[in-house]
Amino acid sequence: RKNGRISIMALPLAGIRVLDISQVMAGPFCCMLLADMGADVIKIEPPGTGDSTRHSMGFRLKGSDSPGFLALNRNKRSITLDLKSPEDREVLYALVKTSDVLVENARPGVAARLGMDYPTLKALNPRLVYASISGFGQTGPWSQRPGFDLIAQAVSGILSSNGFPGMEPAKNSIAVADLGAGLFTAYAVLSAVIGRQASGEGQYVDASLFEAALALSVWETTELWGTGTSPTPIGSANRMSAPYQAVEASDGWFVIGAANQGLWLTFLKALGREELQDDPRFSTNAARVTNRIALMEELAPTFLTRTRHEWIDTLMAAGVPTAPILDYGEAVVSEQAVAREMVQMVPHPVEGEFRALGFPVKLSATPQQVRLPPPLLNEHGEQIRQELISKGLLSQPAKETA
Repeated sequence: RKNGRISIMALPLAGIRVLDISQVMAGPFCCMLLADMGADVIKIEPPGTGDSTRHSMGFRLKGSDSPGFLALNRNKRSITLDLKSPEDREVLYALVKTSDVLVENARPGVAARLGMDYPTLKALNPRLVYASISGFGQTGPWSQRPGFDLIAQAVSGILSSNGFPGMEPAKNSIAVADLGAGLFTAYAVLSAVIGRQASGEGQYVDASLFEAALALSVWETTELWGTGTSPTPIGSANRMSAPYQAVEASDGWFVIGAANQGLWLTFLKALGREELQDDPRFSTNAARVTNRIALMEELAPTFLTRTRHEWIDTLMAAGVPTAPILDYGEAVVSEQAVAREMVQMVPHPVEGEFRALGFPVKLSATPQQVRLPPPLLNEHGEQIRQELISKGLLSQPAKETA
């Protein structure tokens, strides 16, 4: 530790090299998580344009890279390679020989056409853990379909069960398929790296947005198989317990979570509605879930008698989980977000500084840090080539591409 910072060699993934040949969200998010834990992540981008996310979103801070790119690519180095070029492909092959993990998100079949599929790269480095993230996976009748988060939410069932009854389909505004695929891939990659310690060999990781979205639908599939009926939209309510949703006070909305029998009885006492505990429609959690609409019709007039903050103070004093509904502007400056350092100022050679979300899990001995800002396009190209030359993996510098 020096000046309050942890040495890169002390971080859990120090010594692990990751090649990030992915774009947009799922792959870059996965690789950023690995980079935050100390991996040397080399982002390989197309010359000229780079990751397409560099040019997305309709607003900028100061530089030309979009805030979306800045949010997903900290702690990485960038090199541009034209993978259709034999010369640049040799640079890729040299990098593969020095790497532990490769993450790509091309449509199935593209990597083979570029000479960077798993069998080709495994021959160069049998210890390589090679992860492919696609819309639907490498096999199956949908494998060649293009896949985006919206598409995965649609065909996984999420879109059909989200939102409010009688309204148009509503996707989850969080990119759950993209981010879920990134999280699942990071978990699989690390499992394969640990498994390699015993086997001595890497393996292929096949991840998809479709399977990530479906795998996150735990409550919804439970309802399907338990009742024989596909879940329908229920707004902010919960499929497994009630009352557990947003409710309206005299001046707006807040949320409550009386998610077990003890909390239900405490909740009724705090509301002054103890008579409902003897109502057979609401006597058990299963009954309350079945009769959720009737329950809320009973409770709605009571909530309208006081303000949000009055109810929140009353319920919290009684020990009933409750909270205001914050917008993002309020959430990121909340006292809890500040205490947990969930917003960090990231230094950048063009932006100066910009705000970014902090680290969602904390390690006590080796806390994560922003070691590198999101890279400029090809910012580390010459540095990375020189490293390969010094190891005897490139005989001479490849021609630089812009």
